[in-house]
Parts: sequence; structure tokens; C-alpha cells
Amino acid sequence: MVQGSAVIPSWCVIVLAVVMVARCRQPEKRDVPAETRGAGASLRDDGLRPSLGEEGTRVAAAGGAPRLDLPLACAKTGCVVRNFVDAEPGPGAKDHACGALTYDGHDGTDILAPSYEVMASGVDVVAAAGGTVLRVRDEILDASIHGGGGSVQGREAGNAVVIGHGNGWETQYSHLRRGSVCVRPGDVVAPGGKLGVAGLSGHTEFLHLHFEVRKDGAPVDPYTGLAPGAGCGAGTPLWTDGALRALAYRPVALMHAGFVAGVPDPRLIRSGETGPSPQKDAGALVFMVDMVGRREGDLEKVSLLAPDGSVLAVKEGVVEDPRVQWFVYVGKKRPAEGWPSGTYVGTYTLLRGEEGGLAAVLQVTRKVEL
Repeated sequence: MVQGSAVIPSWCVIVLAVVMVARCRQPEKRDVPAETRGAGASLRDDGLRPSLGEEGTRVAAAGGAPRLDLPLACAKTGCVVRNFVDAEPGPGAKDHACGALTYDGHDGTDILAPSYEVMASGVDVVAAAGGTVLRVRDEILDASIHGGGGSVQGREAGNAVVIGHGNGWETQYSHLRRGSVCVRPGDVVAPGGKLGVAGLSGHTEFLHLHFEVRKDGAPVDPYTGLAPGAGCGAGTPLWTDGALRALAYRPVALMHAGFVAGVPDPRLIRSGETGPSPQKDAGALVFMVDMVGRREGDLEKVSLLAPDGSVLAVKEGVVEDPRVQWFVYVGKKRPAEGWPSGTYVGTYTLLRGEEGGLAAVLQVTRKVEL
């Protein structure tokens, strides 16, 4: 059980002594008085899904349910949901739309901007609804599970904030950047009030916010108002109309696309280590795409084009390995005479058999100047 963090950065400015504004001061370390930590001050970590108990707890009570706005400030850049709550009862996994964008036992919503550079630059995590801060943690290292950051057992949520909204409703914001948490237990926050910055702390392999909703301690899917495992294709969203539009269900979605100057490592790319843009003296030019939603039988094509429109590299074929998330790239080594000056273009197209023939379900174009 983890109590309120022993060290917390500087607090948000309080408006009229009760409402937090959406700016944080520069972090400074400060002890949290024991009396502000609250009773039962444990953070529910990823992977520690509570028992649903009796059948009646499988459906969230409608009374007093908060209306949830965006918990990540991604409206301007665009928002992507990588994993939804698992709606499949028993073994296996299905999201609320009966698709594959989840995994077995997942009880939150994983949200990010469609660019790891944007996420690495710092995207604010904000309160989805007004309430009182119940618990915080802010000392876990930002490190991918592939990066040797040490064990996070028992602290899988990483740095996190839990807010109480009354009537047994809570929201939790996990995997925040260390040193970015700017609230403490007892603070009253307004909808949209800044809590911290999305990061890579805890049990995760890509920069994102893991957002959870709970009623009386049991998880609730914000897309349905139902508990995990309650089945797909039913329920009523807790999101506001604006949040639902920003976080709309996309069976195919772009996570990242861009250029690098060598063979890309998806583990580093997803951690935000995308490196500088290739320069004229680059030893290689590589175009990469990270996306979700491929299906068996889809047709995909990724190409790298020279300034004169000629094809420098291409990879195409029928999808036989329908992993939900897929990283693909093509590239070319620098020619002996060097790179011709101009604009190089990377393109990615995913085609799917629909009624009436093939249809493009994802098209991506990126450009770089050399």
C-alpha cells in the first residue's frame, strides 16, 4: 500500500483559496503533512484490478456520476486512444466497440498525442472533472520497462494523482512525469486544472496517460458507464460531447510517423527518444510509422521518395501478422555522391477490403528537407 508521496513539488496557485488554476510553479521538494494524506491513501496500480464482487457492481450507478472532460491537453494536436477498457467477460479481450484495441484485464484508457516528439516535449494532464485530490505519488523514475529502470512492482501506476468527485466516484491519472505533479492531497481542483505532465513512469513502454474511473472502488469504463467485463456494444458514455469527439473510437490510428538517420528502435521511439531530424550529411534516411489497428488480409505499402519523385525504397504486401500495434520502416543509405538537395517524402497506406472493394483506412505522408 502506498501512502501520499513523501516528497511533492511546489503546489498550484489556488484561486480564492479553493480552486486550482491550470498552471504549476517550478517544482520544489516538500514534505506532505501526515494529516493531509487521507485515510486509506493507497494508489490503485495498473494490473491490480479489483474484484467485481456481486453482479450488481458490474454496472455503474448513474446517480452523481461526473461528466468527464479531456484528461490530457491534446485537443489542439489531436488525441489518440491506444488501449480502451477491456469489455470482454472472462479470458480474451475486446474494447467497448467490440474491437481489439485493448488487452485482457485492462481497466483504464490510454491516451496520447499522435506524435512521440509532442509527448516528450510535455503534454499537460488535467482534471477531467472538479473534485478534491485524495492521493498523489511523484518519485518514480521515468523509464520504459525495456530501459532497465528497475522494478516497479506494487507501483505499476508510476507517478499518479487520484481525485474524488463525491458519491463514491474517483478518477486516477497515471504514468506522470517525475517532478511534474503539482497538487497535494486536500487540494480542490476545477475541471481542466493542471495536475502534472504525461510521462513514462511505472509499468509502461510508451509515453501516455493511463486514465481510470472508479465508483465505490470498482473500475468503470468512461465510454459505457459499465464495469470492465460487462460486454461490448452497450452502455452510456460518461464523457462530455467535446471529450467524446476528441477521444472518438478509431479502429485504425496513427501513433507516430517521421524520419530518422539510421535503423530505428521502436522501444526508444515510443519512449520519446526520436532523435534529431536527418541532416544533409546523414549516413542513411529512414521513414518510419507506428500505428494500431492492422488486420489480417489488409494491404500495406510504405515508401521513401526522392525529391524528383523517384522511389528510393518501398515495402508492400498482405498483412499476415495482425498485431494490434505495428512499427514499420523503409530507408536507404546515403549514396556515394551524397544526398541531392530537396524535399524527401515518406508515405504509408493501409488498404482494407470493404463492401465494394478496397478502401484506404490510413494514409500518412511526411516530408523532410535535406
